[in-house]
Amino acid sequence: MPYVNIRIAGSLSREQKAKIADEITGTLERIAHKPKSYTYIAFDELPDENWAIAGKLLDEE
Repeated sequence: MPYVNIRIAGSLSREQKAKIADEITGTLERIAHKPKSYTYIAFDELPDENWAIAGKLLDEE
C-alpha cells in the first residue's frame, strides 16, 4: 500500500491538492501497478516561519 506524504511551505487550495493527489495516484497506478484504492496521500502544510533555506526562515524573505 503506497503512502505518500507531501510537506509544503505555505498552503495549497483544495483544487490544487485534488490535482496533485490525482496525478500521484495515477503515476503509482501506471508505473508501480498499484490500484488507486491502495494509495494514501497526506498533505502537511507548514507556515513559512517553520521552514528555513540557506539559514533564513522563509517568512523573512
